[in-house]
Amino acid sequence: MSVRIGSLELEHPVLNGSGTFDAIAARQVFGDALLERFPFAAFVSKTITLEPRAGNPPPRLWETPSGMINSIGLPNKGLEGFLAHDLPQLAELPVPLIVSVMATSRDDFARLVGAVSEREEVAALELNVSCPNVKSGLIVGAEPAETRALCEALRPLTDKPLIVKLTPNVADPAPVARAAEEGGADAVSLINTLRATALDPRTGEPWLGAGSGGLSGAAVKPVALDQVRRVRAAVSLPIIGMGGIESGADALDFLRCGATAVAVGTANFRDPLAGERVRAELEALSEPARSLDLK
Repeated sequence: MSVRIGSLELEHPVLNGSGTFDAIAARQVFGDALLERFPFAAFVSKTITLEPRAGNPPPRLWETPSGMINSIGLPNKGLEGFLAHDLPQLAELPVPLIVSVMATSRDDFARLVGAVSEREEVAALELNVSCPNVKSGLIVGAEPAETRALCEALRPLTDKPLIVKLTPNVADPAPVARAAEEGGADAVSLINTLRATALDPRTGEPWLGAGSGGLSGAAVKPVALDQVRRVRAAVSLPIIGMGGIESGADALDFLRCGATAVAVGTANFRDPLAGERVRAELEALSEPARSLDLK
């Protein structure tokens, strides 16, 4: 069940999706029992930005028949607040820590990567590239040239693994994944949420405070499997696949499409131990899984 992502050797292939599991709040509720039964092989933090963010105005969530639309808006304490308050607590988790970062320029990305990667508590970084570049106006993760340039700029700043989180809101994620590989990324993760809108049934106006959000959950799994398969055909990098994983069978589907590891997201909102269950179910399926050519 062990897998390797860059220099990270993980005990099993189940991680959490960034922003879908609050390990600090969970420990406050469950105490040290959480550390004894931590459900993931590595923990991916909420995305942090240089400056603090309050997030989007409420309402922020809308339940769909087979998933959820969220418009959280990346609320976080900012770089300094994360390093001072969150990092010491996350460092006590019994698994490697992957810190997710996002910025709107290469310079700001560089400041984040430089400050975070120098901390020994951090094992790897995830680059959330779904935000417009302030100079070009392009979504970095939607434009291969932007993605490659960003990775080339950040690669010399750290020897820790760089994982590029791809956006699904493009015609084809494969060219972006190739650009990340060419730029020096160690792995890619996909998919992020799909753009979506929910309407208030009484008024017909958008329900979410920001007007729209991102769809996740079981509804996006077929899209995620297709995109993982396309990316696997394009790159040799490790792939962290996610999107609608509710069971070990779902996780195995992603491995069959070429994922190296998987991440559980929306399921965590209903069951904080969903990752543990997915891992156990996947382990039960591990004998047929071992016959696959998993990269």
